[in-house]
Amino acid sequence: MTDVQTSGGESSRRVAFVTGGASGIGRAASLAWAREGVRILLGDVDDAAGEMTVKDIQSAGGEAQYVHVDVCNEADCINAVEQAVKLYGRLDIGFNNAGITGSSHRVGRYPLNEWRRVLDVNLTGVFNCMQAELKVFEQQGAGVIINTSSVIGQRGTAGGSAYSAAKHGVIGLTRSAALEYAGRGVRINAICPGYVETQLVVGEQAGIPSNVLDEKIKRIAARRLGQPEEIAAVVVWLASQAASFVHGSAVDVDGGYLAF
Repeated sequence: MTDVQTSGGESSRRVAFVTGGASGIGRAASLAWAREGVRILLGDVDDAAGEMTVKDIQSAGGEAQYVHVDVCNEADCINAVEQAVKLYGRLDIGFNNAGITGSSHRVGRYPLNEWRRVLDVNLTGVFNCMQAELKVFEQQGAGVIINTSSVIGQRGTAGGSAYSAAKHGVIGLTRSAALEYAGRGVRINAICPGYVETQLVVGEQAGIPSNVLDEKIKRIAARRLGQPEEIAAVVVWLASQAASFVHGSAVDVDGGYLAF
């Protein structure tokens, strides 16, 4: 079974549900898909920014709606997927992208409540969305899921054990699900962004001190931060028919960071 296509073209009437869509990579992917005619249900906890992204899509001629989604809440995820089907009649793409960095602590001193929060958002949140999406995709016999992991999902980072553990878990979850659902017409992959110019990396809400980030950039072969649009381009490709033979992959989009 191949990815869903329509007589109007590969992307013209597809529907994507995007979590963490109010900013950063999720926003960039939503805008990119909308330019291709994909209809977007954008989920986030930042209602103001989410509504603004929807307005930007609509102003450019795209079709999008916003829904408040806390991915830690199973009912929110189920409701969002059901809303996508109610609004558009189907769902073709799930981009499970919502995430947080968490605070920095040594493993022996990592607060348990913070550990749980980081894993709940970054790993259980992906699981919650996947369960809701897969029910629809199994019924349709087709669908694409893309989960956001990280380069830190492939190596450790001092002070970031919870984030690293969660993002490693996303890759394991992605690969296991890909094996289970490939024969049911569903493709499941992950992306592993490197250091990207988003609010989680730069600015007042950044989880990385500027001096540490400067050292990270020195280890990036491209010698710069990535742009959300560069990650989004890979996400859009993964959801396309051009990637029809890509199953269970964790695709690095990192400017060469992991090549060191």
